[in-house]
Amino acid sequence: MEAHGVCSTGVSAGNKASFRETSPSGHESHVSSSSEVLEAIENVILDVLKSLAQEKAPVLTLANRSDWRNIEFKDSVGLQMIPRCTTKQIRSDCPRSATRFALTLKILSMIYKMVQSDTYATKRDIYYSDTLLFGSQSVVDNIINDISCMLKIPRRSLHILSTTKGFVAGNLSYTEEDGTKVNCTCSATAVTVPSNVQGIKNLISHAKFMLIVEKDATFQRLLDDDFCNRLSPCIMITGRGIPDLNTRLLVRKLWDTFQIPVFTLMDADPHGVEIMCVYKYGSVSMSFEAHHLTVPAIKWLGLLPSDLVRLNIPKDVLIPFTKQDENKLASIQKRPYIACQPMWEKELEIMAASKLKAEIQALTSLSSHYLSRVYLPNKLQFGGWL
Repeated sequence: MEAHGVCSTGVSAGNKASFRETSPSGHESHVSSSSEVLEAIENVILDVLKSLAQEKAPVLTLANRSDWRNIEFKDSVGLQMIPRCTTKQIRSDCPRSATRFALTLKILSMIYKMVQSDTYATKRDIYYSDTLLFGSQSVVDNIINDISCMLKIPRRSLHILSTTKGFVAGNLSYTEEDGTKVNCTCSATAVTVPSNVQGIKNLISHAKFMLIVEKDATFQRLLDDDFCNRLSPCIMITGRGIPDLNTRLLVRKLWDTFQIPVFTLMDADPHGVEIMCVYKYGSVSMSFEAHHLTVPAIKWLGLLPSDLVRLNIPKDVLIPFTKQDENKLASIQKRPYIACQPMWEKELEIMAASKLKAEIQALTSLSSHYLSRVYLPNKLQFGGWL
């Protein structure tokens, strides 16, 4: 089913990419009202009906979300879609894209009904409403993102919720949209990132900083060591690998609300650097929502490639690069934001020269509590971040 292609590209999208939104930090932000969402969908259907009335094959025009030529880098925002970008056309009369056209209209109709009835669904709910029709979850995910970009309406205003996999812990409490009070006290268990980050309110924290942890295992280890309270109050978040939308939204909301330093703790490998860049600068595919998903103030706390040499990490716990690692690192080094980060550039050069990577767990080779009792306290106390 992934063969739902497109039949032409290269058309200018005019201002298709500009969202009317404003965040507390001063960027434009606008959570679309139900009437605006319904009107936007009705306009798409009206265009389809007009084409049919003129005996023309209906076409949906979408911004090319995955094309780097449509992306610009701004230090204060990250990766964002340019106002006039190339587009792709989903044609109803082209065998390669007719199915995609039909599925897009199907999901538009589902969104319309949900907004009308003030009900919500996850992307997973939509896929499982007709698995034979949609074929795969990724087809549904891509179409929903295309619709959000086409309508210039954030996904949460379309009444579609993301399935959350991230966790949050530490000095933070808030009230969910339904009135449930959540207290993220740092204990052996963490709180699941809320599925409707936009709806949380009454956020209270005395945290001095926020720590984004790449992996769940490291996150749990820090919880067990009572890291959130041992040094100074903090908030810890993990997306458990590549972060989902809700985890990214929460990191941004917490930064907007509390304006505290935000640090990342990642593996010293290309994959860890990639994940850190997603939090800090965003991703190409979601660049049309950059103002809500990126935190350009994020600092790289560890694990730095230079730390491996500085701390004399034993060679037997380091892992040789694969060809995939080499390609991933080379790709990251060419990205526009790396040129603005000379210290990051230097670290990536160290990694490329050594062709070795290390997981955060490599620090246990020094001592079992080295991460929480030595490495992180020293880094935070003496400014060991980039």
